[in-house]
Amino acid sequence: MDETRMKAYLARIGADAPARPDDGALRDLHLRHLRTVPFENLAVHLGEDIVLDEDALVAKVVDRRRGGFCYELNGAFGALLSALGYDVTHLAARVLGDDDPGIPYDHLALRVGPWLVDVGFGDHTHHPLRIDERGDQEDPGGIFRIVETADGDLDVLRDGRPVYRLETRPRTLRDFAAGCWWHRTSPGSHFTGSLVCSLLTETGRITLSGRTLTRTVDGERRKERLGDDAQVLAAYRAHFGVELDRVPEVRTP
Repeated sequence: MDETRMKAYLARIGADAPARPDDGALRDLHLRHLRTVPFENLAVHLGEDIVLDEDALVAKVVDRRRGGFCYELNGAFGALLSALGYDVTHLAARVLGDDDPGIPYDHLALRVGPWLVDVGFGDHTHHPLRIDERGDQEDPGGIFRIVETADGDLDVLRDGRPVYRLETRPRTLRDFAAGCWWHRTSPGSHFTGSLVCSLLTETGRITLSGRTLTRTVDGERRKERLGDDAQVLAAYRAHFGVELDRVPEVRTP
Protein backbone atom coordinates (compact mmCIF):
# COMPACT_ATOMS: atom_id res chain seq x y z
CA MET A 1 0.00 0.00 0.00
CA ASP A 2 1.53 3.32 -1.06
CA GLU A 3 1.22 6.56 0.89
CA THR A 4 -1.68 7.84 -1.20
CA ARG A 5 -3.75 4.72 -0.53
CA MET A 6 -2.78 4.78 3.13
CA LYS A 7 -3.99 8.38 3.49
CA ALA A 8 -7.21 7.56 1.66
CA TYR A 9 -7.84 4.63 4.01
CA LEU A 10 -7.17 6.78 7.07
CA ALA A 11 -9.58 9.39 5.73
CA ARG A 12 -12.18 6.65 5.24
CA ILE A 13 -12.10 5.87 8.96
CA GLY A 14 -11.67 9.48 10.08
CA ALA A 15 -8.15 9.04 11.42
CA ASP A 16 -4.87 10.91 11.12
CA ALA A 17 -1.63 9.09 10.47
CA PRO A 18 -0.17 8.17 13.86
CA ALA A 19 3.19 9.64 14.76
CA ARG A 20 4.41 6.12 15.51
CA PRO A 21 2.90 2.60 15.38
CA ASP A 22 2.25 2.32 19.12
CA ASP A 23 -0.46 0.69 21.23
CA GLY A 24 -2.48 3.86 21.71
CA ALA A 25 -2.73 4.50 17.99
CA LEU A 26 -3.71 0.88 17.38
CA ARG A 27 -6.52 1.14 19.91
CA ASP A 28 -7.81 4.33 18.27
CA LEU A 29 -7.64 2.91 14.74
CA HIS A 30 -9.44 -0.26 15.84
CA LEU A 31 -12.38 1.65 17.31
CA ARG A 32 -12.60 4.07 14.39
CA HIS A 33 -12.71 1.17 11.93
CA LEU A 34 -15.57 -0.48 13.81
CA ARG A 35 -17.55 2.78 13.77
CA THR A 36 -17.09 3.57 10.08
CA VAL A 37 -16.72 0.33 8.09
CA PRO A 38 -19.77 -1.95 8.39
CA PHE A 39 -19.77 -5.68 8.97
CA GLU A 40 -21.88 -6.89 6.03
CA ASN A 41 -22.45 -9.85 3.74
CA LEU A 42 -24.18 -7.99 0.91
CA ALA A 43 -21.76 -9.31 -1.70
CA VAL A 44 -23.06 -12.84 -1.12
CA HIS A 45 -26.59 -11.81 -2.09
CA LEU A 46 -25.70 -9.29 -4.78
CA GLY A 47 -23.76 -11.91 -6.72
CA GLU A 48 -20.47 -10.05 -6.28
CA ASP A 49 -17.14 -11.81 -6.26
CA ILE A 50 -14.93 -11.66 -3.18
CA VAL A 51 -11.24 -11.59 -4.01
CA LEU A 52 -8.83 -12.23 -1.14
CA ASP A 53 -6.19 -9.84 -2.40
CA GLU A 54 -5.07 -6.85 -0.36
CA ASP A 55 -5.48 -4.36 -3.21
CA ALA A 56 -9.00 -5.61 -3.99
CA LEU A 57 -10.03 -5.59 -0.32
CA VAL A 58 -8.69 -2.09 0.28
CA ALA A 59 -10.42 -0.86 -2.89
CA LYS A 60 -13.75 -2.22 -1.65
CA VAL A 61 -13.43 -0.47 1.70
CA VAL A 62 -11.87 2.78 0.49
CA ASP A 63 -13.07 3.37 -3.08
CA ARG A 64 -16.45 1.64 -2.97
CA ARG A 65 -17.03 2.63 0.68
CA ARG A 66 -18.34 -0.81 1.53
CA GLY A 67 -17.61 -3.22 4.35
CA GLY A 68 -17.51 -6.99 4.36
CA PHE A 69 -17.07 -9.97 6.63
CA CYS A 70 -13.99 -11.19 8.47
CA TYR A 71 -11.73 -12.07 5.53
CA GLU A 72 -12.38 -8.71 3.92
CA LEU A 73 -12.39 -6.44 6.96
CA ASN A 74 -9.40 -7.90 8.76
CA GLY A 75 -7.59 -8.44 5.46
CA ALA A 76 -7.95 -4.77 4.53
CA PHE A 77 -7.25 -3.49 8.05
CA GLY A 78 -4.16 -5.67 8.26
CA ALA A 79 -2.86 -4.08 5.05
CA LEU A 80 -3.36 -0.61 6.53
CA LEU A 81 -1.63 -1.53 9.78
CA SER A 82 1.33 -3.02 7.90
CA ALA A 83 1.65 0.17 5.86
CA LEU A 84 1.69 2.15 9.11
CA GLY A 85 4.61 0.10 10.42
CA TYR A 86 2.87 -2.49 12.62
CA ASP A 87 3.97 -6.13 12.70
CA VAL A 88 0.86 -7.95 11.43
CA THR A 89 0.19 -11.71 11.29
CA HIS A 90 -2.93 -13.40 9.90
CA LEU A 91 -4.40 -16.04 12.22
CA ALA A 92 -7.05 -18.67 11.52
CA ALA A 93 -9.90 -19.39 13.91
CA ARG A 94 -12.95 -21.65 14.15
CA VAL A 95 -16.14 -20.20 15.57
CA LEU A 96 -17.39 -21.95 18.71
CA GLY A 97 -21.03 -22.33 19.63
CA ASP A 98 -23.55 -24.90 20.75
CA ASP A 99 -22.51 -27.26 17.95
CA ASP A 100 -19.06 -28.45 16.93
CA PRO A 101 -16.43 -25.85 16.02
CA GLY A 102 -16.81 -24.28 12.60
CA ILE A 103 -14.88 -25.26 9.50
CA PRO A 104 -11.12 -24.78 9.19
CA TYR A 105 -10.32 -21.18 8.24
CA ASP A 106 -13.77 -20.26 9.49
CA HIS A 107 -12.57 -16.85 10.65
CA LEU A 108 -9.62 -14.54 10.01
CA ALA A 109 -8.19 -12.49 12.88
CA LEU A 110 -4.96 -10.54 13.25
CA ARG A 111 -2.06 -10.62 15.64
CA VAL A 112 -0.42 -7.21 15.87
CA GLY A 113 2.57 -7.43 18.19
CA PRO A 114 1.14 -8.63 21.54
CA TRP A 115 -2.44 -7.77 20.53
CA LEU A 116 -5.34 -9.76 19.10
CA VAL A 117 -7.01 -7.42 16.63
CA ASP A 118 -10.42 -8.21 15.15
CA VAL A 119 -12.63 -5.71 13.30
CA GLY A 120 -14.39 -8.48 11.38
CA PHE A 121 -16.55 -10.38 13.87
CA GLY A 122 -19.54 -8.07 14.10
CA ASP A 123 -20.64 -7.52 17.69
CA HIS A 124 -17.38 -8.25 19.50
CA THR A 125 -14.60 -6.30 21.20
CA HIS A 126 -14.31 -2.55 20.78
CA HIS A 127 -10.57 -2.63 21.45
CA PRO A 128 -7.71 -5.08 20.84
CA LEU A 129 -7.10 -7.82 23.41
CA ARG A 130 -3.73 -8.76 24.86
CA ILE A 131 -3.08 -12.15 23.33
CA ASP A 132 -0.60 -13.06 26.09
CA GLU A 133 -2.96 -12.17 28.97
CA ARG A 134 -4.83 -15.07 30.64
CA GLY A 135 -6.95 -13.06 33.05
CA ASP A 136 -10.16 -11.13 32.44
CA GLN A 137 -9.93 -8.25 29.98
CA GLU A 138 -12.65 -5.63 30.36
CA ASP A 139 -14.00 -4.07 27.19
CA PRO A 140 -17.18 -2.10 26.37
CA GLY A 141 -18.28 -5.24 24.50
CA GLY A 142 -18.01 -7.47 27.57
CA ILE A 143 -15.52 -9.32 29.77
CA PHE A 144 -13.11 -11.24 27.57
CA ARG A 145 -10.63 -13.96 28.45
CA ILE A 146 -8.10 -15.87 26.34
CA VAL A 147 -7.33 -19.39 27.53
CA GLU A 148 -4.96 -22.03 26.22
CA THR A 149 -6.32 -25.36 24.99
CA ALA A 150 -4.72 -28.76 25.42
CA ASP A 151 -3.75 -28.71 21.73
CA GLY A 152 -1.94 -25.39 21.95
CA ASP A 153 -4.69 -23.23 20.47
CA LEU A 154 -6.30 -20.25 22.18
CA ASP A 155 -9.99 -20.00 23.05
CA VAL A 156 -11.46 -16.50 23.13
CA LEU A 157 -14.32 -16.21 25.64
CA ARG A 158 -16.83 -13.40 26.05
CA ASP A 159 -18.66 -13.17 29.35
CA GLY A 160 -17.67 -16.77 30.04
CA ARG A 161 -18.98 -18.15 26.72
CA PRO A 162 -16.61 -19.45 24.00
CA VAL A 163 -16.46 -17.24 20.91
CA TYR A 164 -13.78 -18.80 18.71
CA ARG A 165 -10.72 -21.05 18.83
CA LEU A 166 -7.63 -19.34 17.51
CA GLU A 167 -4.61 -21.03 15.98
CA THR A 168 -1.25 -19.39 16.60
CA ARG A 169 0.47 -20.44 13.35
CA PRO A 170 0.89 -17.55 10.87
CA ARG A 171 -1.27 -17.75 7.74
CA THR A 172 -1.57 -15.88 4.45
CA LEU A 173 -4.69 -14.43 2.87
CA ARG A 174 -4.61 -17.17 0.25
CA ASP A 175 -5.01 -19.79 2.98
CA PHE A 176 -8.54 -18.51 3.65
CA ALA A 177 -9.83 -18.89 0.08
CA ALA A 178 -11.62 -22.20 0.72
CA GLY A 179 -13.25 -20.92 3.91
CA CYS A 180 -14.40 -17.77 2.16
CA TRP A 181 -15.82 -19.79 -0.74
CA TRP A 182 -17.71 -22.08 1.70
CA HIS A 183 -19.24 -19.14 3.53
CA ARG A 184 -20.34 -17.60 0.23
CA THR A 185 -21.89 -20.76 -1.24
CA SER A 186 -22.78 -23.41 1.36
CA PRO A 187 -26.32 -23.86 2.71
CA GLY A 188 -24.58 -24.56 6.02
CA SER A 189 -23.18 -21.05 6.20
CA HIS A 190 -25.19 -18.47 8.13
CA PHE A 191 -24.06 -15.87 5.58
CA THR A 192 -26.01 -17.53 2.76
CA GLY A 193 -29.23 -17.69 4.73
CA SER A 194 -29.43 -14.13 5.99
CA LEU A 195 -28.65 -10.51 5.17
CA VAL A 196 -26.78 -8.27 7.57
CA CYS A 197 -25.22 -4.82 7.58
CA SER A 198 -24.13 -3.68 11.04
CA LEU A 199 -22.09 -0.86 12.53
CA LEU A 200 -20.90 0.02 16.01
CA THR A 201 -22.05 3.46 17.19
CA GLU A 202 -21.05 5.70 20.08
CA THR A 203 -24.15 4.62 22.01
CA GLY A 204 -24.64 1.05 20.80
CA ARG A 205 -25.14 -0.52 17.39
CA ILE A 206 -27.28 -0.18 14.29
CA THR A 207 -28.10 -3.18 12.11
CA LEU A 208 -30.10 -3.67 8.93
CA SER A 209 -31.17 -7.31 8.47
CA GLY A 210 -33.12 -7.59 5.26
CA ARG A 211 -35.85 -4.98 5.78
CA THR A 212 -35.62 -4.76 9.56
CA LEU A 213 -33.64 -1.87 10.99
CA THR A 214 -32.54 -2.41 14.60
CA ARG A 215 -31.16 0.42 16.71
CA THR A 216 -29.54 -0.44 20.04
CA VAL A 217 -28.97 2.60 22.25
CA ASP A 218 -27.54 2.24 25.76
CA GLY A 219 -28.71 -1.37 25.87
CA GLU A 220 -32.26 -0.67 24.69
CA ARG A 221 -33.22 -2.22 21.35
CA ARG A 222 -35.79 -0.81 18.96
CA LYS A 223 -36.83 -2.42 15.68
CA GLU A 224 -38.37 -0.78 12.64
CA ARG A 225 -39.79 -2.57 9.63
CA LEU A 226 -38.92 -0.74 6.42
CA GLY A 227 -41.38 -0.64 3.55
CA ASP A 228 -40.50 -0.23 -0.11
CA ASP A 229 -37.14 -0.56 -1.82
CA ALA A 230 -36.55 3.19 -1.69
CA GLN A 231 -36.67 3.13 2.12
CA VAL A 232 -34.26 0.22 2.29
CA LEU A 233 -31.75 1.82 -0.08
CA ALA A 234 -32.04 5.10 1.84
CA ALA A 235 -31.31 3.26 5.11
CA TYR A 236 -28.17 1.67 3.67
CA ARG A 237 -27.04 5.09 2.50
CA ALA A 238 -27.93 7.10 5.62
CA HIS A 239 -26.79 4.70 8.34
CA PHE A 240 -23.90 2.84 6.72
CA GLY A 241 -22.74 5.07 3.85
CA VAL A 242 -23.44 2.20 1.43
CA GLU A 243 -24.72 3.16 -2.01
CA LEU A 244 -26.55 0.34 -3.79
CA ASP A 245 -28.40 0.32 -7.12
CA ARG A 246 -30.77 -2.41 -5.98
CA VAL A 247 -31.97 -3.99 -2.77
CA PRO A 248 -30.14 -7.23 -1.96
CA GLU A 249 -32.34 -10.25 -1.39
CA VAL A 250 -31.33 -13.59 0.15
CA ARG A 251 -30.08 -15.88 -2.60
CA THR A 252 -30.55 -19.44 -1.39
CA PRO A 253 -27.73 -21.73 -2.62
